[in-house]
Amino acid sequence: MSLVKKFATVASGTLMSRALGFTREMFMAAALGTGPIADAFNAAFQLPNTFRRLFAEGAFNAAFVPLFSKEIEANGVEGAKRFSEEVFGVLFSVLLVLTIAMELAMPLIVRYLVAPGFADIPGKFDMTVRLATVMFPYLICMSLGAMMAGMLNSLRRYFAAAVAPVFLNIILIAVLAYAWYKGKDAYYVGYGLAWGVLAAGLVQLAIVWIAVRHAGISIGFRWPHMTPNVKRLLWLALPAAITGGITQINQLIGTAIASGQNSAVSSLAYADRIYQLPLGVVGVAVAIVLLPELSRALKSGNMVEAANLQNRSVEFTLFMTLPAAVALLVMSEPIVRLLYERGAFAANNSTPTVAAILAIFGLGLPAFVLIKAFTPGYFAREDTRTPMIFAAISVVANVAIALTLFPSMGAPGIAVASAVAGWLNAIMLLAVLVRRGHWGRDVPLLKRIPRLVLAAALMGAALYFGEHWFTVQLSSAAHLTTKAVTLVGLSAAGAVIYFVIAFAIGGADFGMIRRNIKRGNAKGSPAPVDTE
Repeated sequence: MSLVKKFATVASGTLMSRALGFTREMFMAAALGTGPIADAFNAAFQLPNTFRRLFAEGAFNAAFVPLFSKEIEANGVEGAKRFSEEVFGVLFSVLLVLTIAMELAMPLIVRYLVAPGFADIPGKFDMTVRLATVMFPYLICMSLGAMMAGMLNSLRRYFAAAVAPVFLNIILIAVLAYAWYKGKDAYYVGYGLAWGVLAAGLVQLAIVWIAVRHAGISIGFRWPHMTPNVKRLLWLALPAAITGGITQINQLIGTAIASGQNSAVSSLAYADRIYQLPLGVVGVAVAIVLLPELSRALKSGNMVEAANLQNRSVEFTLFMTLPAAVALLVMSEPIVRLLYERGAFAANNSTPTVAAILAIFGLGLPAFVLIKAFTPGYFAREDTRTPMIFAAISVVANVAIALTLFPSMGAPGIAVASAVAGWLNAIMLLAVLVRRGHWGRDVPLLKRIPRLVLAAALMGAALYFGEHWFTVQLSSAAHLTTKAVTLVGLSAAGAVIYFVIAFAIGGADFGMIRRNIKRGNAKGSPAPVDTE
């Protein structure tokens, strides 16, 4: 299976999840707006979500996948099964102890870590604590699920792991729809969403567990034991967890700072949901597929293949995300107006703030996606320490800038800090890869990048004038259908302009696309396992 097809397999599941995520956020915006319950839910959900990224997705996609792949190569399926059971026993035990400790300390954690700004608002603070207490066990489900997903990705079975997150949005949409149908109040909606998150975690774990069994590996429980392989995993996982969860760390910091201002937490969350679409569809897909592919190429000593994988991934990443970034920058307000401006959200007059945050996130989008393309170059070589150092530097920059800008700019200042920190992290990752000789100089890629930037800029200019031309059709007073048709039409026209210019000036060519689609096993990569 070609690299592009693998990206597409993962991206399709992620696209379903993100599309349903939009629907979920639209219902939430109408039901809760940017009011106190929305702030409480979004702040509470940040806690298990951050730990999920720190101890699950980041750590296991960075540390577990290369070691699991090595076990398959060295000891076959039985060796990989034994290694997985050893890891499962330790992981489950650690998660159980962590969850119990966090549940007992939840009031202190919310007061001093998650939302210190809520401490002086008793109702808001108590609601956040209760919702976080309900949702935190979600961490166990998602961490074990991330391990199963890492196994599936190593076996080149990408679909189940990619489609499982869809069920979080399906369940939460069902909760919101039921609450709307029954006319429930905001407090009911908040509690319903919290229990829905926990239920979704159980469903997602069941999906990947069944997929792993279907792939021929049945995992049994072993009492936790620190075997050499587990010690190696933990040694690699700690810095990898921090690195892989850098976006979530910055979001947690942003949430803590934003809790000092009413509606800021939920405004950041609504904008984040929109920019997560291109980030998830492209960035996450590239990171998930690239790591096991790059690990195999390096293990087999195929340096040419490894360099080609990295360069083509960056090429694909920029080709897809530059126009998305420009569109978010230029058309943020019509996008927010169409998706969210109704019900409680419209009553709170939240559109200008959320649109400003979204536009700034658009400026940082290429950096966030490039980070996901650069970090596998370190993780596949079992170097998790260097990206962790860069992640720490970017966190310090994020905190300093956010604290400086928040008093004057409010929530958009936090978005500026996040974007600057993202670019700083991406530049450091690339610079060291180049200095170490792990990033080959690719002349076609270097020629295409400025041409893709030019094509995206011209598309942005066209969208800017188009938005002003259709001001009435995109205004708050326009009918929902009119706004939707106009925005979709502008987006489609922008996409056509971008692709036509990109191909016309050499930013992309059909030969490049054909080579990626047909690439398959031509350069010595192992034969793929049948995917689901």
